[in-house]
Formats: sequence, structure tokens, C-alpha cells
Amino acid sequence: MIKIGMMIGERYEILEKIGTGGMSDVYKGKDHKLNRFVAVKVLKQEFSENENFVSKFRIEAQAAAGLMHSNIVNVYDVGEEGGIYYIVMELVEGITLKKYIEKKARLSYKEAVSIAIQVSMGIGAAHDNHIIHRDIKPQNIIISKDGKVKVTDFGIAKAATSNTITSNVMGSVHYTSPEQARGGYSDEKSDIYSLGITMFEMLTGRVPFNGETTVAIAIKHIQEELPSPKEYVPEIPGSVESIVLKCCQKSTERRYQNMQELIADLKQSLINPDDDFVVVNDPEMEGGTRMISDDDVVQIKRYSSYAGSRDQEEEEPMRLLSDTAALYEDEEELEDEDGDEYDYDPRMERVTTVLAVLGGVVICVILLVVVMRFFGGKEVNEDNSSSASGGPIISSTQDTGSASVEMPIVRGKTVEEAREALTALGLEVEVSYAASDDVPAGQVMDADVSAGSALQTGSKVVLTVSSGTEGIEVPRVVGYSLEEAEQELTSAGLLVNTTMGYSDEVEKDVVISQTPESGSRVPRDTVVTIEVSQGQEKVSVPKFIGLTEEEATVLAVESKLEIGSVSNVYSDEVEKDRVCYQSYSQGSYVDPDTKIDIRISMGKEPVTYKYNSSIEAPTVEEAPDYVSGTEVNVRLETDDGVVLLDTDTSSFPQSANYYNITSAGGTITITYTVTTEGTTTVDPETGATVNVPGSTEKKTVTRRVEFVRDNDR
Repeated sequence: MIKIGMMIGERYEILEKIGTGGMSDVYKGKDHKLNRFVAVKVLKQEFSENENFVSKFRIEAQAAAGLMHSNIVNVYDVGEEGGIYYIVMELVEGITLKKYIEKKARLSYKEAVSIAIQVSMGIGAAHDNHIIHRDIKPQNIIISKDGKVKVTDFGIAKAATSNTITSNVMGSVHYTSPEQARGGYSDEKSDIYSLGITMFEMLTGRVPFNGETTVAIAIKHIQEELPSPKEYVPEIPGSVESIVLKCCQKSTERRYQNMQELIADLKQSLINPDDDFVVVNDPEMEGGTRMISDDDVVQIKRYSSYAGSRDQEEEEPMRLLSDTAALYEDEEELEDEDGDEYDYDPRMERVTTVLAVLGGVVICVILLVVVMRFFGGKEVNEDNSSSASGGPIISSTQDTGSASVEMPIVRGKTVEEAREALTALGLEVEVSYAASDDVPAGQVMDADVSAGSALQTGSKVVLTVSSGTEGIEVPRVVGYSLEEAEQELTSAGLLVNTTMGYSDEVEKDVVISQTPESGSRVPRDTVVTIEVSQGQEKVSVPKFIGLTEEEATVLAVESKLEIGSVSNVYSDEVEKDRVCYQSYSQGSYVDPDTKIDIRISMGKEPVTYKYNSSIEAPTVEEAPDYVSGTEVNVRLETDDGVVLLDTDTSSFPQSANYYNITSAGGTITITYTVTTEGTTTVDPETGATVNVPGSTEKKTVTRRVEFVRDNDR
């Protein structure tokens, strides 16, 4: 059993629990051998006791451990100690793409595409190693604090050992491919489909297919055409729309065939978003929408029963193919020669039937109670017009699973009373004003929903409120400065509520919008809310230094910025081919689409030297027998063997000016010739004259010289 503070593998200290899932618990740990923090996934005990499961766990974890890529949460180690099976992974601090989408509602197409590029790079690296993820979804994509996008949870991936891979698990049903939904084979193109669905959600803030059950959603993936993301967000460029639709083709042959093709189109969409460059193969029969067969339904039910339980967990840290195998290990799977037919346990069919009957009985009882209470409430309303004061009827809507409420009586109430009553029921309120000779100003005259009607919580109710006999006409202040708008509204007898917002079109301190709209009549002292522009929203400049040019470009797009000029310079601090300079410092705030100039390091600048001097004649101390004016050879050679000077001369000083020398020093060698004249002597014994001839001798003078660094010029 894992305990905080314990050491496993003789190197990983367990520090704290940071997550849990269906099969494993996740802990923050410290690798004392490499002195770094890691994430340790520990298999839960109920799975550790299943030998078949553990065997597959090891194989698949080891396959994932072979992946090393900057866009993948890398696996460092796999091990077992005392019955504890664990995987040691890279610890990434950040949030999931799912939470990021929820936080921003939806992403701009540039940000969505840049994230998709990084995800594709990570998945592509896995595919190059014959590993299929099979569960690509926003919950399995992490955006780190420094903006890096990483794919995690390759737990259900399996090393491909053949051309096709039989899938034993259906991934999260909202993102599953049609072939996975049928329980058939899955390959690299299944991941491409799931990535397409993920892109759809990034762009629109919603998934394309939804339903009450996992089976219903899976059938939609098989039968229904994917809606265009432009139906929800019209400003999405045509190329991005085409990329998503190509990723999500029903036929695998009509999708992108590999991640490299997808990445190329994604990058092109950033450069030319409105160009029509996405090529889709001619439709084939298998690519069209077709009716689902009975066998397909059987397969979907079997696999979605497992997927449904998994969808209850928001972020399951690890998923294995063996996970499903454990659920069905007692079940016989019969295949025909083609491997298309499956049988399933008749006992499970009987249990399903009993549960369905019981569910029907419960539904009938609930419906009966709802009907009785509904008609009971109507009778009270008919007998006593003040029945609304007794409280609304709230029932459970069986087909949607969401609450419904009964519309109360609001006619005759003040607008504040009506708004308060409707808001308490979970309804949205919109107010319009109309002049009335009979109804006092500020009192509700009508509503677009009649009293007693059933409404889903979150529905909008429009109230018509009296503005009095004539009311005050709201002046138009859109386009006015804040000071002008306040003066105009207050002079008309209205109150002002100011809110601030960013705008790319409206300059700072100018009114963007107003509520109620101009021209409508409202009672005196009605509050008019105006939104005032703060100008363009500023964006924070991230850290580009240390990234490659490609990484910097992607990060710039994510940050709503652009890369400006790119130049190459030497750098002693930053390694070669990495950004070593950015024109705006990290953390500064600039306008969106600001161009950031960067410089790419060429590595350390080579050290060169120079020699600017005059070579003097040999001194008496160096060469006592040197005679001025004698022709000599002067040679200057560097320590690495480069001859800078080799000349004969009889005049000094000799000028020497050399640059870009690669050695720190060298040697000057001066070679000269000494000649002695012949002599005549007399031999004392014989008296004969002896002539002694003259001689010549070469002599050298050497000097050590140190060069000056050329950079100091």
C-alpha cells in the first residue's frame, strides 16, 4: 500500500496524492537519483491482483515508455515493488484542454489550430513508433504553465504488431470514431477522427454529437453527418472548417492518412485561412451515411457499457486495453471466418431486460406523480388566483433529466418583484417597456409565457412593463464618450450603470452598447446600463527565449501575437538554433497581433585574434654578429601552423597587420647569413703560404608573440 513519504524503486519518494482514476492513483514524487519531481501512477490493488491485467499493463506501459517527445507527457520508468505496480511520468503543471475550453467558452481559430498542431506532433511521434492512443480528447491534453501542449494517457495505447489492431475498448464516446463505436479495428486514422472532434469542441465550445446514453451518441457517430462548425461560429475560416470535416469523415480512406498531412494543412490554414487547399478524396459508398445493423447495435451496447462508466470520471489518469478485458474475461467471444460476428452472454441480456422493466415501472410512477401534481396545481389556480403565492411546482423532466418549473403569476407585480420571483426559479428575465394609460409605471402588464405553463430551468421570460402614460424615451448614447453619455442620460431623468469591456472596433472611453435600447420608453429613474470600451484587450508577452523558431511561431499564435523579423546572431548564453532575443520582454502587455522580432542563436561566436605591430631588426643581444642592412628572411607563423608572413627583406621595421587569426599566439623567426672572409698564413715549419677560404653560416633569431582578441577592435 502506498503511503506518503515512502520510497519505491529505491529512488522515488512519494510526496502527495494529486489525482485518482478508475484504475490508478497519481502521486507527486521526487526522483532522488536525478533530483527532479515526477508523477507516479500506481495501479489500484484490485487490478494488481489480476495476473492477466498486470501482464498487459507492463507491456503497454513499456511501449509508452519508448516515446520521447516535447508534445507528449513522457514516461520515464515502469516498475513493481512488493505487489505495487507503478509508472513514473513527467510531472506537468497546467490545466487540461477541457478546462481551458470551459474557461474561455470557445477558442479563436488561430489558438485552436496552434494547439492542434502541437497535439498532432505528439500523436505523430507515437504513430511513428506504431503506438495508437485510441482516447484522444480534451481531458487527455494538458496545457502547461509555459504554454506547451502535451498529450497524456497513452495507457490504452498498444504497440501495433500488424497492419490492423483489434480494439477491445471504446474510448470516451463523445470523441470516439465510427470504427471504434462498432467495436471494429482502429488505427492511426481513429486518432485523427478523435482529434477532429476535439478541434470541433475547441472552435465551438461544444461537442458535435450528444445524447441521453452512450449508445445513442455512438450511433450518431456512425449514422449522422458531422455538423459544420460554421453553423455555430460563422467566422471560422473555410480552410479550418474543411480540415475538421476531413478529419471526421466516416470512411477512414477519406480522412487524413497520417499526421504529417494534417500538420501541413493546419500550418497552411494559419498562413492562408481563407484559401481552398484542403483536398478530400472522391466519396465512396462506405464513406456515406448508412443505416446501422443489428450486429452494430449489439457491439455498441457491449462496448459502450464500459465507456459509460468511464465517462463518469472527469479525468481518468490511466486507461488500458486490459481494463476492458477484465470486464469481459468470463464472456465467450465467437467470431465467424471474417471476424465480424460476435455473440454475447445471455445472462447479461436477461439482467438487462429485468433492469429495463424495473426502469419502466419507476418512470411510470414518476410520470403519474407529475401529472397529478400538475393538474392539482391547475385546479388551485382556477379556484384561487393567488395560488402562485403558495410556491411553484417543480418536477423532474424524464426525457431530458433537467428540472422544470411552473410559471408563476407576475401580472400586476412590480418589475423588481417579478424579476426576483422568476430568478429564484432559475429563469432568465428580459424586460421591455410599453406606454400604458391604465397600468402604473414600473408594473408588469404581461409576459410572453402564461401563468401555470411548465418551463425548463434556464429558459428566458420576457416581461412587458408599463412605462406610464408616456414614459421617457431612452436617448441613443452609443458612440458617445462616457462623460457625454452620463450627461445625456441623467438629463433625461434616467440612472446610469457603467460597465467596462474590451473592443477591437470602438476606441477607448467610448460607449459600445446600451440597455434598454435607444427609442424605448421607460419610467423615470430607470437604470440604463452602458458598456464603455477599454480599447483593444492587451495580451501578455510570453517567454520566447530558449524555443526553436517553430515553437516560437506556434506560441505567438496561441498568445494572439505574431512573429516579426527573424535574424541570426551569435550568443554565448543560448544554444544554437534557439531564440536568444525577443523585442518585447516577457510579461509586458501589448496589443493583440503585435509583431515580436526574434533572433536565433548561431551558438557561441568563434574567438579570433589580430596582430597589428612592426617587426624590428635583430638586436645586439639577439644577434651580436648581425650587420644592419643584411638581407634576412622574416617568417610569422601561428601556433596552429598558419603562416601569416614569409618574406625576404633588408629593411626594418617590417609592418604586420593581420586579423581573424584563430590562435592566441605565434612565433617570429628571422634568418640571416653571416660571412667570414678568407685569410692567408705562412706555415712556420715549411715557410709555405697557406690560404684559408672564407665561410658562410645561417643563423636564426626567434621571438614569441601574443595576439590580441579581434573582438576588441
